[in-house]
Amino acid sequence: MNRPLIALAALAGLLLGGCLGAQRSAPKPGITRVGNKPVTLPGHVIGNVLVIEDKWDKFGPYHFVIDTGSSVTLVSPDLAKRYASSGSPPPDEPQVRVRSSGGGYASLSAVTLERLQLGAARFEFVPALVYDCSDLSAQFGVRIDGILGFPLFRNTVLTLDYPNERIILRSKIPEDGIPGETILFNNADKIPMIPVRLGDREFAALIDSGSAAAIGINPAGLAPGFMYGPVDGPTVSTLAGDRSSKVGRLSGVLRIGSFDVPQPVAELTDELSSLGGGILCRFTVTFDQGHNEAFFQCDEADSLRVPPMRGSGLSFRKTPAYWKVVGVVPGSPAAAAGVRRGDLVSRINGEPATAWDPLRYDRLVSDSDKVDYTFIEGTQEHTRSIGVSVLVP
Repeated sequence: MNRPLIALAALAGLLLGGCLGAQRSAPKPGITRVGNKPVTLPGHVIGNVLVIEDKWDKFGPYHFVIDTGSSVTLVSPDLAKRYASSGSPPPDEPQVRVRSSGGGYASLSAVTLERLQLGAARFEFVPALVYDCSDLSAQFGVRIDGILGFPLFRNTVLTLDYPNERIILRSKIPEDGIPGETILFNNADKIPMIPVRLGDREFAALIDSGSAAAIGINPAGLAPGFMYGPVDGPTVSTLAGDRSSKVGRLSGVLRIGSFDVPQPVAELTDELSSLGGGILCRFTVTFDQGHNEAFFQCDEADSLRVPPMRGSGLSFRKTPAYWKVVGVVPGSPAAAAGVRRGDLVSRINGEPATAWDPLRYDRLVSDSDKVDYTFIEGTQEHTRSIGVSVLVP
């Protein structure tokens, strides 16, 4: 699971940037039924983001992103229509403005789901917002049916087991306890913000499993030092649209409890500082919202070093037929090759772009010194061999 940040560096993040915030109190399900036995659901870590799979009706399997940085749950229009309660408003009526990690806003319609099933765990009367997950599905390579926000799990003990690519739901902490180090997130809003240290400075960071980045850091009042950068980084996709990024490698050691992350790669942000999937994927993290506790377990401390960010400098958005370039990192091999935003890629290493999914592309960029991209130019195809370099050492 020690995968480099290729999804962020080469595939533009390909997901909501996490940290969704509604303009009202965070909703939670009306009734939660977990039972006395732990509920385990399999999943996959795709681009440092944990995607779980479940099948509870004939329309499944369903795939959900677990986003502890989101204060709302988002569901696809199909799922909303299928399970909307009789008292829900029309699904196409915008009602709620939400803010993404990029600072932009979008209006989404509200719905109450009669139920949402995760294995034997059942959530009833779930407040949610309707979101078209088609772009997200294309980027992940599987159909995404929703993004499950932190309040959904208010009445459960939630474990994100990244190393074993699964989640575990419990009704309460078992009598023999939860392995790992306990860190409190003691705030009235039940937001999973924990104290972390960078050098001799302590600050609060959001545990944001919906972000592919290792760390998002707001430099205001913190003045972090960098051993490299910050430099222009990949284009990141958020709820409100694409945005450019600034990334660099910090010069200090980030301390999470007693765990040290030496000189991590960080993305600068104007929003809350956060710990994203690039760090969390080394841990098993358990949340007990009833007691405002998070438990961090990591068996291999040496694996906490964040690897260099590699890529060709291209950020993509997948379409049914092509990969569309949505960003080119200045000074990267792609920029030197003259690739421009809006260019269309029809083939990667000679194979149709539609045959590639994020995991396979991650491996290609991780293991290769160059990639052959075939671009559509008018009615012709033209192949360019573009090098893969270290964007952030």
